[in-house]
Amino acid sequence: MEEIPLTGGNVSAGVVRVGDTVRRPAGPWTPSVHALLEHLRSVGFLGAPRPLGLDSRGREVLEFIPGEVPWPDRIDLLEPDAAVVAVGRLVRDFHDAVAGFVPPPGASWQVLIPADGAEIIAHHDLAPWNLVVDGPRWAFIDWDTAAPGTRLWDLAYTANDFALLTGGVAPAEAARRMRLLADAYDLAEAERRELVSLLGPRARAMHDFLAAQAAVGKEPWTRLWREGHGTHWRHRAGYLEQRHDVWLRALLD
Repeated sequence: MEEIPLTGGNVSAGVVRVGDTVRRPAGPWTPSVHALLEHLRSVGFLGAPRPLGLDSRGREVLEFIPGEVPWPDRIDLLEPDAAVVAVGRLVRDFHDAVAGFVPPPGASWQVLIPADGAEIIAHHDLAPWNLVVDGPRWAFIDWDTAAPGTRLWDLAYTANDFALLTGGVAPAEAARRMRLLADAYDLAEAERRELVSLLGPRARAMHDFLAAQAAVGKEPWTRLWREGHGTHWRHRAGYLEQRHDVWLRALLD
């Protein structure tokens, strides 16, 4: 069948659509990721693609999820408040679904940025560029960096992007959206305080990772560093840390 290249990602090359499937390069972590995706499917979580093994060329095969990836060209598809609420519920459903997952013996994961714990197997990139919207079904893709982490480490990354905490959104509006996200996820008070304390460090971890990779010339991270992604994350970390009390009041009032 015809192979149709799928573009738009910053770090994934060689991704194609073949019929109703996606084929992409596999790695040592692929069997563990597929076990995770199989578990999510088995407990009724539909916010992730179904794994379909490997093809004759050794590429991983995944269900192709039809729909739109709103970021960055079709962001108009998302009404901000409704999107933040839907994402908060989707992330909570994923975290609840993955809680019962037992990794296979000898599981291997692609760990790019060490998390603050190993409570669950987290996605680590729950962002608008990995969200597919198809009517009532919303799903996250690009699970190849799933690895041990915590619920709040995952959610802090989500809040960075879906609450639009930078990029021209006034702090008061960003804080209001963060409250919508926390309410949709149903965070307890102690978790809200911890989430706020993780926002800056989670963003700064992105900067530090890109800086370290660029220092040794490792691609594709060096390219992203040259394109200004490191600067973006450094500025975002500072923005978040300087407004710690704004986020805290919004989540607790």
